[in-house]
Amino acid sequence: MQIQVLGCFGGEALGVRMTCILVEGSIALDAGSLAEALPVKNQVAVRSIVLTHSHMDHTASIPFFVENVYSAHRDEAIEIYASGPTIYSLRRHLFNNATWPDFTRIPNHLLPAVRFIELEDEKPVSIHGTTFTPIPVQHLVPTYGFLIEKGGSSILWSSDTGPTQRLWEVANRIPSLKAVFLETTFHNELQKVADVSQHLTPQTLEQELDKLERDVPIYLHHLKPSCIDQIHREVKALQRPNLQFLEQGRVYEL
Repeated sequence: MQIQVLGCFGGEALGVRMTCILVEGSIALDAGSLAEALPVKNQVAVRSIVLTHSHMDHTASIPFFVENVYSAHRDEAIEIYASGPTIYSLRRHLFNNATWPDFTRIPNHLLPAVRFIELEDEKPVSIHGTTFTPIPVQHLVPTYGFLIEKGGSSILWSSDTGPTQRLWEVANRIPSLKAVFLETTFHNELQKVADVSQHLTPQTLEQELDKLERDVPIYLHHLKPSCIDQIHREVKALQRPNLQFLEQGRVYEL
């Protein structure tokens, strides 16, 4: 399974892009930086977007991406897979003709540029030969982590979450698990902010890892730009050899 990291941070700054990874070259998992991280000629290869939740650092580039690829995709809508609450939020707050044109009805409702497909808790869906199983996690808005499976390999993507349980139950029963991608958003001094916003810090990360019964690499992502250096120091102090940071711009083969 190929994972290309277009952006892996929980905010935006110079050289730091918001969350978006490409799975097998044609499926975007989240779209925080989909339009800015790829040349337009490469964006055209992306046929589907899978969203974890509605927050801007995971959805911000969708409008610009749709405009960039529309001329190449006129005969086939861009499919956006998401939970019911996420779809509702995008319809109400983004594709509402006030914030941005409603591309679910452009050029018309019979042949739209964008089509939403609603996901259901823990019900697998196959997208271009890759299986995504949405798993609810703990965040301020309804949010999915994903078990992603292709060719006998599986990875687990946490998305944004505070301390959670079901994600680890799934991880512990998957024999083909190759890696876990786990958020770590704030440093320890911002633990109260992390608790209120339902995110992890290095100290709560360590507690979460105690729930994992598998010896696989753990790739940390979703760091806030202002917290990067301190998170790196605090994670290093944990002295867990399987922890590493997801690298923006890198392609992983798992």
